[in-house]
Amino acid sequence: MPRFGLHILVILLTVFPVIGAASVAFTQTAAVGAPQQISRIRQVIVQGNQRLEAGTVQSYLLLGPGDPFDPQLIDLSLKTLFATGLFADISIQEQNGALLIAVVENPIINRVIFEGNRALKEDKLRDEIQAQPRAIFTRARVQSDVQRIIELYRVSGRFAATVTPKIAEQPQNRVDLIFEIAEGPVTDVRRINFVGNVIFSDSELRRLLVTEESRWWKLLTSNDNYDPSRLEFDRDLLRRYYGDRGYADFRVVSSVAELTPDRKDFYITFTIDEGVRYRFGEVTVETELDALDTDFLRRLVPIKTGALYKNQKIEDSIDSLTFVAGATGYAFVEVRPERTRNREERTVDVKFQMNEGPRVYLERIEVVGNTRTVDRVIRREIQLVEGDAFNRALLDRSRNLIRRLGFFSDVEITEQPGSKPDRAVIQVKVEEQPTGELTFGAGFSSVDAFLLDVSVSERNFRGRGQSLRLAVSASSRRQSIDIRFTEPKFLGRNISAGIDLFNVRSDFLREASFATNTFGGGVRLGLPLTSNSSLFLSYTLRNDTISAPQQVQLDLFGNPVFDANGDLALSCTASAQICSQIGSRLTSLVGFSLRWDRRNDPIQPTRGFDASFSQDFAGFGGDVRFLRSQVTANAYRGLIKDFILSAHMEAGYITGWGGDDVRINDRFFKGGTSFRGFDVAGLGPRIVELVSDGQGGTIEVPRDALGGKAFAIGSVELAFPLGLPEEFGVKGALFTEFGTLGLLDENDRIVGDITRFVVRDDFILRASAGVSIFWDSPFGPVRFDFSNIFEQASFDDVRTFRFSQVRRF
Repeated sequence: MPRFGLHILVILLTVFPVIGAASVAFTQTAAVGAPQQISRIRQVIVQGNQRLEAGTVQSYLLLGPGDPFDPQLIDLSLKTLFATGLFADISIQEQNGALLIAVVENPIINRVIFEGNRALKEDKLRDEIQAQPRAIFTRARVQSDVQRIIELYRVSGRFAATVTPKIAEQPQNRVDLIFEIAEGPVTDVRRINFVGNVIFSDSELRRLLVTEESRWWKLLTSNDNYDPSRLEFDRDLLRRYYGDRGYADFRVVSSVAELTPDRKDFYITFTIDEGVRYRFGEVTVETELDALDTDFLRRLVPIKTGALYKNQKIEDSIDSLTFVAGATGYAFVEVRPERTRNREERTVDVKFQMNEGPRVYLERIEVVGNTRTVDRVIRREIQLVEGDAFNRALLDRSRNLIRRLGFFSDVEITEQPGSKPDRAVIQVKVEEQPTGELTFGAGFSSVDAFLLDVSVSERNFRGRGQSLRLAVSASSRRQSIDIRFTEPKFLGRNISAGIDLFNVRSDFLREASFATNTFGGGVRLGLPLTSNSSLFLSYTLRNDTISAPQQVQLDLFGNPVFDANGDLALSCTASAQICSQIGSRLTSLVGFSLRWDRRNDPIQPTRGFDASFSQDFAGFGGDVRFLRSQVTANAYRGLIKDFILSAHMEAGYITGWGGDDVRINDRFFKGGTSFRGFDVAGLGPRIVELVSDGQGGTIEVPRDALGGKAFAIGSVELAFPLGLPEEFGVKGALFTEFGTLGLLDENDRIVGDITRFVVRDDFILRASAGVSIFWDSPFGPVRFDFSNIFEQASFDDVRTFRFSQVRRF
């Protein structure tokens, strides 16, 4: 015997049921064979118990001291004890007037061990089985776990997997439970066949399915492994596909998976019945809801008589009618479509029957899942309170508002019946996600060259919804330090307030021969006007310093010149337009912004639009006077799965007042990320140099960009998947951009040497189109832009390829 008295007895559990059955049969025989004369129990004796108290065992008996020996009650007591799952064997018999209970306790599981598992991680297996350390060992539970493990391997495509359970006995009636796993090879799908299809070919139907035929190059996907649950989903995909193309009678007769003799692959055969093509006939809406008008409801149904029959149209109609009913205060309303086929005319009449439900009020709102965020941060975004009438529209808006906070990876709002028929309980279930960031970022782009970024931010400071950010970033073109704090509910009211401190240095020496250094601070206020619109007010005080390349002045003999203070005299080497801007100015800026947001989702919109209009007025103190106005708008439309069409428009105008011209750092510069196909500051007014071509003519060489007082830019983009596995994280987009930038003050059009330089300010159309590739790489999101220029000015600076990487990873 090994040390400490440990010994290992390997028992194949498949023989356990036989032993158990023999024990029960013996016990029942003993009970039936008890004396027939009436005798009473003097005492109850429990033997064999180790962990359990004798009183615990006796508590499950249906008879006790003083009761007669009743064979039926003894038999029921035996079954009750077995039903507890605490015992491996039990016998009950009479002995000299005593009721003797002999038990063999089920052991306690000491450890659960997996051997031979490579394809599935141990954590995944542990999450799926019932057996756990310190739990009671039972044969039934182990057999159930074996089947569950085998099912997991089948889902992963390993149908030859086997699991053998074993036990290793330990002291104190404990056992180690061991699952020996033989995984076997992956079972692939060799071929997918269709029987009965006439309208669509096999190849067309195969492209619809999630299950794929196995090929040697499909190394990073498991969809070519056979999975019965995936096969059921494929059946549903076929029904949807045919149902959205007019085939109302379509059905999948059968889907059969046949294992090859070598047990390595499956042949899958779908037998289908396509039926004939239908169109929509008469469409009506009937309802008993007093607050709703049937004519109004019919106009909400997006189905036209004579249109091709589509199941999705019916689903959309149900959603629209349910939404309207919920917005009117009817919860749990049932919209039931009744389809009537006219086979001769090949039309389908649809009647939407809306069953009346009671008007429902909110009894209680429950918030669950928030382990860090305090309740009131979530509740203040909910547009309803206890006692309000149920309103589906406001609940949907509440979900979007909570998601817009950015504190949660998932937000789900469900309604449940309350204590009375006209009461409902709303449960808001959230899943917290990290909101604090300590970011060290690096990257490279064709626009900014190197990128460095260090930031500390907390979007949910102390769980109260406050935002605090300290960021330091640097690139070859821009360096900045930014500190921001935002309180979304200032003084407990629905008003946001914030304070900003910043220092930004921007380098446009290559494009426009100047650089700026800006430092200052500001305060912000924001308040909602309606459920979809907001007003933001701001005040900023900043100091702007403009510098340009300079050189030491020389006299006629080439010696440096000194000024009256004894310092070297410097002269600006840039154009007169740039040199006139050199120096520091204090800007006192008051502004507002109006925003209107009707997107269906604040993070990944697929329909809806948003728009904003802002104005900034400089001149309440400071050295600078101007009025700047800007407007932006975006629209989104989901076409088919993962295909999203979007349109963007932006325009702005700035003008000086009180005799001031607009400084170069306050003008608009576009290009790079703001207009694909053109370099940073690549379009708009520019100084050009007139250079002789050697043949009596001149050519224009672009020099410094001057920016413009007005611009208008629009773009249209179609985002789409590239057909690669989702884990690659690669998507694409087709785009076109068009717009213009121009207008300068008269003083900025004047040049010193008109024979050598000229200012070009042609307010003409520019246009480009191209392809963008987005890659969510391990080092952070990367973007490639390939552009083709259709319209441009001769002096514009174009960039047909651009590569950029996000600053964080």
